[in-house]
Amino acid sequence: MNDSPPHLDIEYVPTPYSVVDKMLEVCELRPSDLVYDLGCGDGRLVIAAARDWGARAVGFDLDPARLREARANVVAAGVAHLVEIRAANLLEVDLREATVVTLYLSTELNLALLDNLRALRPGSRIVSHDFEIGEIDPEALWTVLAEHFAPEPPQRDHHILRWTTPLVELTE
Repeated sequence: MNDSPPHLDIEYVPTPYSVVDKMLEVCELRPSDLVYDLGCGDGRLVIAAARDWGARAVGFDLDPARLREARANVVAAGVAHLVEIRAANLLEVDLREATVVTLYLSTELNLALLDNLRALRPGSRIVSHDFEIGEIDPEALWTVLAEHFAPEPPQRDHHILRWTTPLVELTE
């Protein structure tokens, strides 16, 4: 039996709450939506989706510490009836049930998810914090000045990109 922690491809960096709010606003969230947050960290986005928008949400992460924290935060927020936190490799998550997918990963991981994102039903929304998806042009981009989790600078521009499926690659 292997009890070693899973290999994590990305460092945990919390999304500022003002960016979470804007991400959920720009995806035009509805109570009928099912939000999948890939790399959910402490669960702040899935909690806000349920608490503020009434949407069902599932957060996925591999880090055992983040999973424990997110599950505790979901219970403390009183949204356990709408939110589930699952341990999963983001590249292996079946996204087809989701109507909204949120990402704060990296351009490389977003690109590695492309085939899974293409499997989303038409009209599903994908919202990424800071990172593009290869050569697929976002339909819209917003900038939010918010706190920065590194010592310097204390604030920075955070970019929010949105796509609606089906995804279409740029053509020359």
